[in-house]
Amino acid sequence: MFKRILSALIATVLIFSCATAVSAISLDEGIQDLRAQFSHGEGPVVGKYSVDYRYFSPVKDGDSTKYPLVIWLHGLGDGGKEGAPLQKSDIAYWASDEFQSRFDAKGAFVMIARSREELGVCWSNDMIEPLYGAITELISIYKKNIDLSRIYIGGYSMGGKMTLKMAIAYPEMFAAAFPMCPAWSPSSELLENLKDMPVWILSSTRDPLVNYYFAVTPTWEKLIGVSNVPESCRFSTFNRVCFPNGKKTSSNHHVWFAVNYDLFTTENGAYYNMSTVNGKGEEVTLNYPDGMISWLTSHTSDFDGTAIEGTGNIKDGDQTDNMIALDGVREFFRHLINAIKSVFKNGI
Repeated sequence: MFKRILSALIATVLIFSCATAVSAISLDEGIQDLRAQFSHGEGPVVGKYSVDYRYFSPVKDGDSTKYPLVIWLHGLGDGGKEGAPLQKSDIAYWASDEFQSRFDAKGAFVMIARSREELGVCWSNDMIEPLYGAITELISIYKKNIDLSRIYIGGYSMGGKMTLKMAIAYPEMFAAAFPMCPAWSPSSELLENLKDMPVWILSSTRDPLVNYYFAVTPTWEKLIGVSNVPESCRFSTFNRVCFPNGKKTSSNHHVWFAVNYDLFTTENGAYYNMSTVNGKGEEVTLNYPDGMISWLTSHTSDFDGTAIEGTGNIKDGDQTDNMIALDGVREFFRHLINAIKSVFKNGI
């Protein structure tokens, strides 16, 4: 009997693990060509870690244009090896001619950073300074072409958590942030650091891992409670999550695939099952082609490249690693109980 229950437990863990994995589809074969345009970089070792990254550069020969920089952070399980985060989402679409043209400079750098998951860390506080170091390294390489006033950061799940951490730690560096299903709900005190920053949060009411009602909505409410720019902040709510071609994603956690396609369908229409409000509670209607990219580039900062010490506004003792994926835990135990019931029902 014990062995059968143990087998059921192991099977449940495997099922649960698979359910959290990303099952991506590409809308066309061109995605691999776009991914091939990303180069490799690695930031300095700070403490025990460095952050490697893939990046797209829009710079042409003799080009003196100043371009925005978009930083993209992966979720848990998508950073196990170098290059994995580029393959695990379709953010490479932002390197396409169409999406590059939507930036005000008619182009943008896209940096896809990776936490050292092979070393057992996924955007812990130990990665704050290494990520900052990697960003500043890329800026130093392209100092003639990166617009310091237009640096944006976004990420999904644990990457959404790290998006909030980095924005709180270094608010002077980022002109806007877009955390997707962020696996952390900061305190109002920490969110005070974002009071002047436009933030766009995205989440699904059916998210099985980061609960919309108990985790994400409270973050939004606390943010708007301290924000000086509520009209510039946005909250997008999804019901069932789909790819931009209408095919359902393998989990309602995967709202980032909508962002990968700039929040429009492949037919350039309103995105499936999505509604958006600003911080004043007013409905926001997205009209093609003005989606996430247009919102990002409408915001600027006063950042001048001045170095920031340590982990900025994230201090020792700040509770930044205590988020519990409430729905995920509930779902795990539901599967476990059903598996055990099945053992007894079918006989010992």
